[in-house]
Amino acid sequence: MKIAILGLGCFWGPEIKFSKLEGIIKTEVGYCGGNNKETNYKEVCTGKTNHAEVVKLDYDPKIISYEKILEFFFEIHDPTTLNSQGPDFGTQYRSEIFYLDENQKIIAEKIKKKINDKLSGNVVTNISIVKNYCPAEEYHQKYLEKK
Repeated sequence: MKIAILGLGCFWGPEIKFSKLEGIIKTEVGYCGGNNKETNYKEVCTGKTNHAEVVKLDYDPKIISYEKILEFFFEIHDPTTLNSQGPDFGTQYRSEIFYLDENQKIIAEKIKKKINDKLSGNVVTNISIVKNYCPAEEYHQKYLEKK
């Protein structure tokens, strides 16, 4: 089992889309890249925490590769809009690939370059090391209440 953490706007829609991919074992929404080890939706929405809304994916690399996950990532959002996706605006909605190791970083840079070449150099997606990931507790509470 491996992990991918991706920011591509509001996390609800992408979480559903990723959960339907073969090889994705588990999805979780949360926040990453910010200044604090813990945060919540209200704090993130102020724009002061520097966190992005993200989807954390547990995946089986024997079934789906990190490359395929990133190609899908670029298909399901607009990587050319800075700090926004659709009607959502703010730094928490930025396009960002958070890597866990050097291999993920190399793959992310390669895929981003390929997409950037196709989109005439307009891709604004950040590639950053995972920093201060925390699950969206309010989401987990709602999930537990449904069970």
